[in-house]
Amino acid sequence: MKGVLAGVIFALGIFAPGLACAQQYPTKPVHIIVPFAPGGGSDFIGRFIAQKLSERLGQQFIVDNRPGAGGNLGAELAVKSAPDGYTLLLIAGSYTVNPSLYKLSYDSGNDISPIIQLSQGPFVVAVHPSVPVKTLKELIDLAKKQPDKLSYASAGQGSITHLASELFLDMAKIKIVHVPYKGTGPALNDAIAGNVQLIFGSVSTSLQHIKSGRLRGLAVTTSRRISAAPELPTVAEAGVPGYEVILWHGLVGPKGIPKAIVDRLNSEAGQILKSKAMEDLLAADGVTAAGGTPEQFQALIKSDIERWRKVVERAGIKVE
Repeated sequence: MKGVLAGVIFALGIFAPGLACAQQYPTKPVHIIVPFAPGGGSDFIGRFIAQKLSERLGQQFIVDNRPGAGGNLGAELAVKSAPDGYTLLLIAGSYTVNPSLYKLSYDSGNDISPIIQLSQGPFVVAVHPSVPVKTLKELIDLAKKQPDKLSYASAGQGSITHLASELFLDMAKIKIVHVPYKGTGPALNDAIAGNVQLIFGSVSTSLQHIKSGRLRGLAVTTSRRISAAPELPTVAEAGVPGYEVILWHGLVGPKGIPKAIVDRLNSEAGQILKSKAMEDLLAADGVTAAGGTPEQFQALIKSDIERWRKVVERAGIKVE
């Protein structure tokens, strides 16, 4: 009996400092590094979650924009900061692409403390109305009959839109010419103008043009249809079984943040994700709240790193 009691006291002695640390956290402002310029989707989600965490935890959560090198500059700064919970990093799916394209000074999958996946949503596969197809299956058939005659736009060489498109081409066994642009805006504009025939666009930027008839929607890249456009089938339904690409954002920190702090941030952010305000914000951008445990988010990050590595190798993608 004495041994059991001693064991309980010893365990409490170990965990009490961590619990006390989490209960007191944060005692000073917390910086959330967004490794992209102000005004984009990542910045928008980062600022909203920062505002809500500030309200819930009674301390400032400050967005710190550090754009450059495809998000690598801000990511490196965050990953190499002190693991005390006062420097966090807002990441997007492109974070899992970069290890295959750049020589990084950190391990993207292991040098982090995953906290929570914030959002999830699809790309919309769309073509210019001049393309003589009504369905994704018809697009695939046309591309097989006329290899390298069609072209698709991406947000740039090595971008997530580039890799999502290349994965589709590989799985559909078709050839369509890649035309990279400097950002999603120019890519979308040229797709609307008909200078390129195909684009994988976000719901928020593409759906309005699909509804106006300037683009023709063919499918969404998630495993389920979306409420914003329930008439659009999934890519898997429409002709490429097994295809799925999810656009997501999430919150991580440097490796070694005390588990009690990670768990508290996960719990608080999880409550925010369940709120009507968050639901409305994300719905306006065509995505939904995600949530889940830190372990689930780390599994997603690692699986995506491996998936995009294979796509980069098969397609021979390189960046300057």
